[in-house]
Amino acid sequence: MESMGKKKPRPRRSFTPDFKAEIVELCRRGDRSVGQVAKDFDLTETAGRDWVGQAEVDAGERDGLTGDEREELARLRRENRRLREDVDILKRATAFLAQETHPFIEAEKQAGHSVKRACELLQVSRAAFYARRTAIPGPRAVRDAELTEKIAEVHQSSRGSYGSPRVHAALQR
Repeated sequence: MESMGKKKPRPRRSFTPDFKAEIVELCRRGDRSVGQVAKDFDLTETAGRDWVGQAEVDAGERDGLTGDEREELARLRRENRRLREDVDILKRATAFLAQETHPFIEAEKQAGHSVKRACELLQVSRAAFYARRTAIPGPRAVRDAELTEKIAEVHQSSRGSYGSPRVHAALQR
């Protein structure tokens, strides 16, 4: 038994621009209504009205976006979405690679790319980049480097068997 009142949805169809122009011309002649033309060609009345309306916009008879403007707008929206995604990826990469940004920017500079643009994309100030590039390590950085060297010596002398508690104890002696 068939279900009553429910129609199967129509499969989506595509129509050539010539066919659409023919339907618009038939509707504009005025001897048949849009609904009658749609019924004769097995179309929805809404599709016919949309095509007639778009033809009027394209001809300048009505306000709205022309077909070319709609295509350009869709293209620009796709490009904008892609660029926003690129920016989001770069932001996440910046956080992840925070320690490696300055060498990357230096490499970009050597390759002839804009330091300003690289700093903007990686969200690093140019002043910080140039300061770090020419700066002498501070006292904390010097102490950290010395301590790292001592830790490596203790760990190596234990043939890699000491963990952090034993290394700490050995350094306290």
